[in-house]
Amino acid sequence: MRLDAFLATGPDMPSRSACARLVEEGSVTINTCEATSKSEKVLLGDRVTCELKVEEKGAEAGLLAPNPEIPLDIRYEDEHLIVLSKQAGLVCHPSPGHVDDTLANALVAHCGYGNLGLLQGEDRPGIVHRLDMDTSGLMVAAKSDEVQKALQDLIRLRVLDRRYVVLVHGYVAHDKGTIVTGIARSTRDRLRMTVTDDPTARESITTYTTLERFEAGRRDEGYSLLECHLYTGRTHQIRVHMRHTGHPVVGDQLYGRGDDRANHGLRRQFLHSWHIAFDHPVTGEPIERADRLPDDLLAILEGLKETSMGRTGAGERICPQLGASW
Repeated sequence: MRLDAFLATGPDMPSRSACARLVEEGSVTINTCEATSKSEKVLLGDRVTCELKVEEKGAEAGLLAPNPEIPLDIRYEDEHLIVLSKQAGLVCHPSPGHVDDTLANALVAHCGYGNLGLLQGEDRPGIVHRLDMDTSGLMVAAKSDEVQKALQDLIRLRVLDRRYVVLVHGYVAHDKGTIVTGIARSTRDRLRMTVTDDPTARESITTYTTLERFEAGRRDEGYSLLECHLYTGRTHQIRVHMRHTGHPVVGDQLYGRGDDRANHGLRRQFLHSWHIAFDHPVTGEPIERADRLPDDLLAILEGLKETSMGRTGAGERICPQLGASW
């Protein structure tokens, strides 16, 4: 198994992310040789030694400051988990430049640090899956390690149904489609992910259904409103896949087109997690929630309605649930 995962199984060890840092600091050896990578494989018979500082032991290491000033739009909550709608502009967990202004800080304020799952790391309490900072919509948080693992298993088994609404540039001809590629971090720009057939790339599967199409204008090539269904959860997956098909997401500042007119002034990607459905990992109860588009995205569609070429059957069913009034 991976070295960081193996270390985290020890009774006096901190979280997996903290174990990974110990490897990076040179505090871990395998068979008297210093370990160089957290992903190094540990084999049967290996002797693993770790120098662990006393102050790093226990669940108190790396506690996040609660931030009650960040509002949580909770759509479902019980003693095991939370379904919430994340606002655009909110980072999910601490990162450079974001220390105590994240969703994780808000969850700590709401639940208490000790009442959240820590399998993703002590700096990511409750987080099961992430949304990009400028992506809005529904996501799930876990209140225990057991529930967090169960929800992650549902994602890995592709039975936690996550659906997104996205507006892309151009005319998408097919009513339905599937995109299957490898995705890996770009070797040219570490902030970006890219489609590649490199052996290190991870399989990524996105299906889409076209909801509505809009005619091209003098300064644009038209638009298509899609519902995307994630079968895998790679970083920036929908944004990368849409760019790969030649239909970048409207407003996307990283993978899109730097044309404010064609983006209708939108400075964040038109991407919203609108629907989530799964069976509760403890009670077995079916949990299903839908979330209308936020006002800034609805305003873009309102401005395009005169150029609509009509909705598909799926669009007739879904668009009214998004708050579209025409």
